[in-house]
Amino acid sequence: MVRPLASIENGGMTTTVPAGSVVVGVDGSASASHAVDEAATLAAAERRPLVLAHAAPAPAPAGTGWMEATGVDHRHVCRMIKEDARALLSAAEKPVREAYPDLEIHQVIRLGDPRETLLETSDEAALMVVGTRGLGPIRHLLLGSVSSAMVKHARCPVAVVRAQPADRGARVVAGIAGEPDDVGILDVAFRVAEARQLPLTVLHCFWDAVRVAEGIRDVAPGTPGTDDLWHALEEAVRPHAAAHPGVEVHHQLSCGMADERLLQESREAAVVVIGHRRKPFLNELVYGSIAPVVVERAACSVVVVPIGLG
Repeated sequence: MVRPLASIENGGMTTTVPAGSVVVGVDGSASASHAVDEAATLAAAERRPLVLAHAAPAPAPAGTGWMEATGVDHRHVCRMIKEDARALLSAAEKPVREAYPDLEIHQVIRLGDPRETLLETSDEAALMVVGTRGLGPIRHLLLGSVSSAMVKHARCPVAVVRAQPADRGARVVAGIAGEPDDVGILDVAFRVAEARQLPLTVLHCFWDAVRVAEGIRDVAPGTPGTDDLWHALEEAVRPHAAAHPGVEVHHQLSCGMADERLLQESREAAVVVIGHRRKPFLNELVYGSIAPVVVERAACSVVVVPIGLG
């Protein structure tokens, strides 16, 4: 199924998003450029279409008083915005085309809010990729409403990409909760590890006040009282490892707060993969959620997988 997006102007071009695409938000920033690189790598590895999406600022509606008073032609403004957007996407597409000449690439241009544009594509996309400028003590503000909206509301996995040194991050880390929904998280984590040709560490975190007080974090196999946890972790991973025999897999059982352990692991990882269950608004305010915290504070890129969607 191909879902149409709104045309950029009445009677103008209408763009579409092929089902199963990797969609990446493009705005001309350095962070978006890193996001395009990551999206192209993943799309090429899985032989999926790549969609470069850009939301251009919408001009005032035709017939607005100030435009008429100043003699501004609304159609001309729309054409200029469209031309600038096409130039932006063409510039983003050029290096991708050179690196992956056989990759199927589409461009989506829409007037309006970038959050709405990307959220509309999430019903059809296999993966959404966005950049982040988040740095420093107000990182959660600079992360941006686009990345935040995607993490909380997209109906497909969302990769929030951070630029890293070329030699930084030699593995993918997946955080699982020991629940049935871990299947989706592990599926994405194995796919990312396979595409990036990196080993995968699957981490399950549990709370043990005594061990935490003693400063114990990682728990070795055979530790008294943890056999059931180790067995559940290994059984959850087994079918995915069988489906991706080329991925080197490691198991990690840790005690403590899940967000703190994942943030610590992010310092030496290339990508962290976690799940996010959408909560009612009030619950989100009172209890918070691990995924947005990890996305905001992680030292590496994070892929958030929506779970429990009806």
